[in-house]
Amino acid sequence: MSGFLDTSVVVRYLTGDPPESAEQAAKIIDGVDDLLITDVVLTETAYVLTSVYQVPREIVVDHLIAFLQKENISPFALDKSLVLLALLLCRPSGRVSFADAMVWAAARSAGSRVVYSLDKRFPGDGIEVRRRS
Repeated sequence: MSGFLDTSVVVRYLTGDPPESAEQAAKIIDGVDDLLITDVVLTETAYVLTSVYQVPREIVVDHLIAFLQKENISPFALDKSLVLLALLLCRPSGRVSFADAMVWAAARSAGSRVVYSLDKRFPGDGIEVRRRS
């Protein structure tokens, strides 16, 4: 049976901080065969790593991509390859937020080609961004 990961587990696993919690997180992530991660947890993890731990954005993207490439980790209700592409949209700069990237991945995973957004920085790669109906 699959289980869902919470942000606290992912952050502890990726940071190793604090060591006792990181060890517990590693036992879960490295010891459970089928784990699911939501777009919310990915976005929260990115936020915590960049704001609290002050990890540079490019490194956060690289760590999240490596994490998602583990065989036992699957995005919930999203195509894994699209989530990986969405994270790559965040890497070059702060132009694309992690939250917008996850909306982009959700739209693409659902087969939708339209996203309504007032954000001029919303990624348009394969998506039509509409600002009105």
